[in-house]
Amino acid sequence: MQKKTFSILPLVLAIAAASLVPASASFARGHKATKPAAAKKARAALNALPPLAAQISLAGNPPALPAKAWLIMDSDSGEVLASANADEALPPASLTKMMTSFLVEQALRSGKLKQTDLVSVSENAWCRGSSTESCMYLPLNSQATVIDILRGIVIQSGNDASKAIAEHMAGSEEGFAKLMNAEAQRLGMKNTHFVNPTGLPDPQHKSSALDLAILARAIIRDSKDYYPIYAERDFKYNGIKQGNRNALLYTDPSVDGLKTGHTQEAGYCLVTSSKRNDMRLITVILNTDSAQARADQTRTLLGWGFSSFEKATPIQPNTVITKAKVSFGKADMVDAGLAAPWSLTVPRGQTVETAVEITPGLEAPVVKGAVVGKVVATSKGKQVGATPLVALADVERAGFFLRGWQHIAKLFGK
Repeated sequence: MQKKTFSILPLVLAIAAASLVPASASFARGHKATKPAAAKKARAALNALPPLAAQISLAGNPPALPAKAWLIMDSDSGEVLASANADEALPPASLTKMMTSFLVEQALRSGKLKQTDLVSVSENAWCRGSSTESCMYLPLNSQATVIDILRGIVIQSGNDASKAIAEHMAGSEEGFAKLMNAEAQRLGMKNTHFVNPTGLPDPQHKSSALDLAILARAIIRDSKDYYPIYAERDFKYNGIKQGNRNALLYTDPSVDGLKTGHTQEAGYCLVTSSKRNDMRLITVILNTDSAQARADQTRTLLGWGFSSFEKATPIQPNTVITKAKVSFGKADMVDAGLAAPWSLTVPRGQTVETAVEITPGLEAPVVKGAVVGKVVATSKGKQVGATPLVALADVERAGFFLRGWQHIAKLFGK
């Protein structure tokens, strides 16, 4: 009778292997969990831009910022305080919507639109619930008031709101783009061309840091009734509450606008306005590598701007600065001064000097308030500003005989 023998070695190995499986699986799970974060960090490091130094700066030690273009501007005068690649035409992403909202605001100002007008949502304008684009989530074939549409554009960066108002005002996105480009030309935005009201990618859709600052300044100056919307932190429509993506609105009480933007082509972009005491500064950051980076770079730029510059008032309004010579008038001279308060943003501690330039060949009649020249301000030999010089009184035209005598005197150099 044959005996069967069994080896316990395979059994021992099997048990040992089984005991190792949970630990191996656990290790695999842990390794998998950390991989996305590490990959994201590696991608960010790979995509990080080198610091871009200032090409123009009116004060010392401007920051170097890792973006494709950046700028800081004095809002009152429009003077660029520092910038890098300010004229380069780049994809502006949703910063485009500043022009869309500005056109809506100007139409409200002029009476072409009313806040309560209803805007229809076409299939083209409707967002289909995609997470790849920002939406106000207007229902298909619904209607919304113009003021709600404006909030949806500014606060929620709604592509649907932008398309709907474009169709309402111009019949189509293409028609609205023509209005956008005409306004850009009027404002002096020389490196801008709009193709749509949203900022969705198109090879022909471009703007520059300087142009976007010019647009921001126009919104602040000309849309005073609606500018507070740019500071609102959230907006609820159709039961959906969404927050403003401008992180500085939550952390810096001096910031009251304006707009964020992001696409893969444009990177992360931000146009901001901040007012501290009597100084308002506008900053533009284009194509940096994260939402955090655009906020941090803006904080750095604002910190440098407010610490490096101050307001100066070279001449008070309603004071006689000089006398302007007038020909063929009942008076030979007219008092001249400033029509409005004049302040400049200049590097801290620098002395400002002024010089008067009278328009040659002034002839009566001269009306009070008419421009008769300009006052130019300089600091360290460089012009830092200019303002119109106006007549502070009327000068009537002289009678026939007096004018004749003045003609004769002029011929003899008297």
